[in-house]
Amino acid sequence: MLSDCAFRAQLALPEQRVLFAYWHEIADGRAMPARADFDPLKFPHLLPHLGLIDLREGFDRGYYRLAGTRLRDIYGQEITGLRLPEVFAGRWATPWYGIHSRIATEAVCAQGVVRGPTDDREHVVLSWLRLPLSDDGVRVDRILCHDMDTGEADTGMATEFTAYYAALQEPEAARA
Repeated sequence: MLSDCAFRAQLALPEQRVLFAYWHEIADGRAMPARADFDPLKFPHLLPHLGLIDLREGFDRGYYRLAGTRLRDIYGQEITGLRLPEVFAGRWATPWYGIHSRIATEAVCAQGVVRGPTDDREHVVLSWLRLPLSDDGVRVDRILCHDMDTGEADTGMATEFTAYYAALQEPEAARA
């Protein structure tokens, strides 16, 4: 797992750095903030790129509660209301399942860059960020998503890259 500074340094886009800094600020020392702490209107320019995965009915019943207008272009369909397996199917089902599952079970932040985030979308170079939210401060009940197609010009970026950050980590000495 990366430290706070190392994770922030891995964020590919300034919009992601702003969103992560805000998430960290509203967490206010907790492992993660609640949905009620997050005010999406603070960042109107990010709204088209934001999504909210709702896990309150359990991970296996997780679905996109909200999806910004640009997510339709990225995923090739309207994803609001769709369950995770309906969005992430085919060859991408397992990697996305693993990412979202780890966020849900370990309350970690995750980010990465991937070409073709779903089948038949190979022209999309997706820079993505996932941030856990929790109403009770313990169980991840929502995942805040930021997805942006960085376009063909950014093909020099890693095509399959994922990094994780946990707000509450054990000190290195305690793990040894």
